[in-house]
Amino acid sequence: MQHFLLLAIAGLLAGAMNAVAGGGSFVSFPAMVAAGLPPVIANASSTVALFPGTAASTFAYRHDFANVMSMNLRVMVPISVAGGLVGAVLLLATPGRLFDMVIPFLLLLATLTFALGDRAGLLLRRVVRIGPGTVLAMQFPIAIYGGYFGGAVGLMMLAGWSLLTASANLKAMAPARVLLVGATNGSAVVWFIAAGAVQWPETLAMLGASVVGGYFGARVGRWLPAPVTRGFVVVLSATVTVAFFVRAM
Repeated sequence: MQHFLLLAIAGLLAGAMNAVAGGGSFVSFPAMVAAGLPPVIANASSTVALFPGTAASTFAYRHDFANVMSMNLRVMVPISVAGGLVGAVLLLATPGRLFDMVIPFLLLLATLTFALGDRAGLLLRRVVRIGPGTVLAMQFPIAIYGGYFGGAVGLMMLAGWSLLTASANLKAMAPARVLLVGATNGSAVVWFIAAGAVQWPETLAMLGASVVGGYFGARVGRWLPAPVTRGFVVVLSATVTVAFFVRAM
């Protein structure tokens, strides 16, 4: 019962985090591991558990969708679906011991992405010029990462989009981010379920709470100051990353 309470609380917080700024997997994945699931199964189950929360956030944002600058969402959605499916296939093909070794570095990558935020786009714009076609091409490997692990994938998308212009309104892009993260995770979820890689009791315990967190997180995200949210996620993600490096030793 303690594990199921932990998973429900983690689902509520993770759903809200994904709606506001992303990073819900920093809560959901460690909670699944703490509940005793092997890391690969924990990651697949976490993705399935959080997907309805992302769907709830997408519904909450349904009146706010807009193309990402000059990039049409009708093109970006199928790219995200395909990339998410590739990532999910790669995850289940990864041996458990290898994933144990890789996961701390994936968490570190996600943490650095959160810490840099939109400054990543600013730094890259100093050395490269990127057009809409390149950003569309970047969406596919980002979606692969999303299907494979997914930590900070929404922030990675925003960082890639911000390469186009210094005046990108990242808050206005939140609905598109939620939609495309949902498309990425949706194809991964289908694969994980079809492959029997989901531990259902733990997943269902987290799933219901993530829907509540996802919907109300999207409502709160309209007025919550972005620096407050990002600061919380960076501290949390750094703590989780250190813990998994220690665990891997």
